[in-house]
Amino acid sequence: MLIHDLDTPAVVVDLDKMQRNINDMHGLCRQVGIPLRSHTKSNKIPEIARMQLKAGSIGICSQKVGEAEAMVAGGVEDILIPFNIVGAQKVERLLRLARRAKITVAVDSVATAQGISEGARKYGGTVAVWIEMDTGGRRCGVQSPQATQTLAREIVELPGIDLQGIMTYPSRPEAKPFLDETVALFKQDGLPLQTVSLGGTGVEQLSKDLGATEHRAGSYLWEGITRVHSSADLNDERCPLRVITTVVSTPAPGRIIIDGGMKTFASYPPTPYGYCVEHPEIKIYGMSVEHGHVDTSASTHQFKVGERLTFIPLHQEMCLNLHDELVGYRGEQIEVIWPVAGRGKVK
Repeated sequence: MLIHDLDTPAVVVDLDKMQRNINDMHGLCRQVGIPLRSHTKSNKIPEIARMQLKAGSIGICSQKVGEAEAMVAGGVEDILIPFNIVGAQKVERLLRLARRAKITVAVDSVATAQGISEGARKYGGTVAVWIEMDTGGRRCGVQSPQATQTLAREIVELPGIDLQGIMTYPSRPEAKPFLDETVALFKQDGLPLQTVSLGGTGVEQLSKDLGATEHRAGSYLWEGITRVHSSADLNDERCPLRVITTVVSTPAPGRIIIDGGMKTFASYPPTPYGYCVEHPEIKIYGMSVEHGHVDTSASTHQFKVGERLTFIPLHQEMCLNLHDELVGYRGEQIEVIWPVAGRGKVK
């Protein structure tokens, strides 16, 4: 089957470009001298995670227990869930998962750690834990080195908790005093500190300079080594994931409608949402739920109903999460169709 034979809208990936992105990132981390843990929330596909592991990743990240379950079912054996696991149902699933693979989770409160400890007492098993610190990202995380030390002291002896280190996101130069003081306090108390985990695509050298023992990154898979920040940065060589669409209407001069809207691309600002491979001069200027509104006024091409157009979506990760499958191709030949196993696994 050829790529031109696919029904649309179809999410596809250029396998050669994707493999190049994988190889480039792992080569960069080897050059920097820092181990890489690939974040699979970008792809949610165990087969791609195994490609990342084969290239040199020391493990993977999955943002939710459901994603991790899909990855373990797909043969992945070392997973970080950098998220606070809260609630009896999630903890029970976590403990079941920890019996099948090496699972590490993040915590930033005694309450979260106690919930996991109680689950371990009830269901058996032990979970590796890193304390998450807020070093400027203003998301989850304890707020100071002293608070990190205090939390470590409170949870290190909890049954079922194997405290192993600390983590933060993203890697920022301003985080160095926070990190240095935390490491010093842990060493002062003799607290476990096997791992200092930092992350973010494009800041691998910074993570190394800040003292990280591993670096977490994921968007490099779809968006190249330097993360795409706007539609102006999208291009055919850096971004292997794209959406094939069909022109379904040419209602007025300078405007066409394609068969992909918010439920295909994801409603994600800023416009123009993506990059047209065949005609970079045209822009998706707006989206309805199922319609893509395309401004063609800058093009001399005469667009026709039934014509196919390929777009690189602005946010590939959010786009893929809307689809059941990803079609991999080389040249024009379809080579593989992967189910997006982690799609919708938000619990």
